[in-house]
This record gives sequence, structure tokens and C-alpha cells, in this order.
Amino acid sequence: MSAPLSNARAVGLVASREFVTQVQKKSFLISNAIILVAIVVGIVATSVLSGGDDDRPTVGVVGAPALQTTIESLGETVGTPLEVSDVPDAATAREQVSSGDLDVALVPGDGASVTAITESELDTDVRAVVEAAVVQQAQVAALTDRGVDPAAVAADVSAATVTVDALDPPDPEQGQRIILSIIAVILLYMQILMFGMYVAMGVVEEKSSRVVELLLSTLRPLQLLWGKILGIGAVGLLQLTAYGAVGVGTALATDTLTITGTALGVLAGTLGWFVLGFAFFAVLYAAAGSMVSRQEDVNSTSGPLVMLILAMFFAAFSSVDDPEAGWSTTLSWIPPFSAILMPLRIAAGVATPVQIVGTIVLMVAAIAVLSVIAARIYQRSILRIGRTVTWKEALGR
Repeated sequence: MSAPLSNARAVGLVASREFVTQVQKKSFLISNAIILVAIVVGIVATSVLSGGDDDRPTVGVVGAPALQTTIESLGETVGTPLEVSDVPDAATAREQVSSGDLDVALVPGDGASVTAITESELDTDVRAVVEAAVVQQAQVAALTDRGVDPAAVAADVSAATVTVDALDPPDPEQGQRIILSIIAVILLYMQILMFGMYVAMGVVEEKSSRVVELLLSTLRPLQLLWGKILGIGAVGLLQLTAYGAVGVGTALATDTLTITGTALGVLAGTLGWFVLGFAFFAVLYAAAGSMVSRQEDVNSTSGPLVMLILAMFFAAFSSVDDPEAGWSTTLSWIPPFSAILMPLRIAAGVATPVQIVGTIVLMVAAIAVLSVIAARIYQRSILRIGRTVTWKEALGR
């Protein structure tokens, strides 16, 4: 007679079987390959289409090299960079505007006047730069005519500055942090919901086919329960890691993301909170699956879990714009909302170390309590073939 398997050995064997079964499925491999390619293509396309200085408005100036220099300098200063070039004469200027080679051509007239030639209308930002440059050149000419050194005047004027002392300065990383927050919320919602349901469906499949009776001849119910949770959870973690690593890596390589430390921190936090969130719901999904004998009946027992996950998702999305709101901060301490709200707060940069550690402790405690309850339901329901076991029966003494 062979010696019984140790708990670790038994759980490890079941987990290995679940993991290998899932990752060897053609549907799993093909769907994830397609998603990973789509992530890379989407980020690269975003980087290309958002692309920067190649779309500078083109300005041609007939003569007046000083005006050209002033326009370029002012454009860079005010954040409207322009591509300025010299044009030989007014006729050529009109031809280049008509052909689309120039967005606007400037033809100096009498005195300080300048004529701007455009195809239809002059862009507001370009007009502001051009008008400021023309006025500045006119001032320089007027000062020179009156025997005043324009450089000395400019030096005196430059000393008159305004220093801004902001009590709550804007975060230059806020836009990227919001994007990371939204992505983290969506991924956690999808992964927890999908792989939690995988656990429930796997339990029902073994129960309806009576495979569970064979397995329980050599394994204890809790060994089978935790083996299935750990195996399927490892698949979910592997998939989420692949999505996150490819997405963050591609975004950093294409400069779509420039906050490297924050991006890597959000990725690590998302993976960690997936483990906690999945564990919280997986034990409950396993219990819900053990209460029914047909896969079509799973929704009757797992419905409350789906509603709770949806509530987490909507709460997180409602707090994306204001992660420091009182209700959001309070809710982030309450399991299982911590699993989706804390990654969002970490991405937004508003979570303190005390909050992070505290919510992790509370989440682990909640998982421990639920594990005991779910194990009792699983043990009482897994061998009851036929009708659906009610929550009252499963939880009764």
C-alpha cells in the first residue's frame, strides 16, 4: 500500500495539471498571441500618429532675415515651433502657398507693415507668433531710429520677471498616470472575472463528469480545491505578466510612456494585487461551482460575485479623476475593493506606504477567513450530484 501524498505534494500535482492543461490549449495560445501583437501594434501606431515636431507649420519670409530669426525664437519660447525659410520674392511666395509647400508667406511692405499670404485662413497660434515678431521688429527699428540701443533696453526689460510660487503645482506626469490607472483597472477587472469563472467552471466540469469522485479517492477535498486555485491563478498571473511586460516595454521603447519608474511600479503593483484579488474571489468561485452539477447553473450561484466585481470596477472608474476623494480613500481600505482601488491610487501617486501595507494586511486576513468558509462549502457540496445546493444548506451546521 502506497503512502498518502503530503499536502504540498498533492496540491502541487493538481496545480501543475491545471496549469499545463490551460496553457497547452490552442485557443489560449492563439488568443494571447493575437492580443500581444495587438498591444504592440496599438502602442506603436499611437506613437507614430501622435508624433511631434514633424508637423510644424511652415512659414516663408521674403527677405528680412532678422524677422525670420525673431519668428523662430518666439515660436520656440511660446510652445508653437515653426519651420521658417527664406523666399526670394512675393511671386514665389504666392506660388509656394498655392502649391502647399508653405502654410503662410510673409511679405514686408512699407514701414513696419507685413502681408501674410495664406491659402484660406491663418492659424490662431501662428498668427500670434507672427504678430508678436512683427511688433518686436518694429520696436527695434523705432528704438534704433531714435538712437537708443535695443539690446540695452531688452536687457533692462528682461530683469522684470514674475516668479510663480504655486501652493499646489500641477503634476507633469498626471496624464500618463491616469492612463496607467485606467489600464490597471481594466486588466484587473477582466483577469479576476475571467479566471475566477474558470475556477468555477473547472469545478463544475469535474463534478458533472464525476471525475471528482475518482480524484477524491486519492486526494482530500481541500487539496483538490487549492490545487485548482493555484494552477489556474498561475495561468492568470502569467497572462497578465505577459500583457504588462509587453505593453510597458513597448510604450517605454517608443516614448509613449516616459515615466519609467512609475510604469514599472504600477506593473509590479498590478501583478501583486491580482494575486490578492484572484485569491479572494477564487475561493468563492470554487465554492459556488461546487454547489451546482451543470455548467449552465453556475450563474445562479456565482451571480453575486459577478455583481461585486462590477461594483469594484465602477467604483474604480468613478475615482480615476479624483483618487483622493474621501469615499474612494475609505473604500480602498475595504476588501475586496482594495484589489482594484489601491493599484489605481498607486498609479496616481497618492497611496502612502502605510495605506499600501495596511490594505494588504486586511486583504490577506479577509482571504484567510473566506478560505475557511469556502472550504466548508466545497467539502459539503462537491459530492452532492443532481440538484443545486443552496447557500443555506452549504453554510448550515
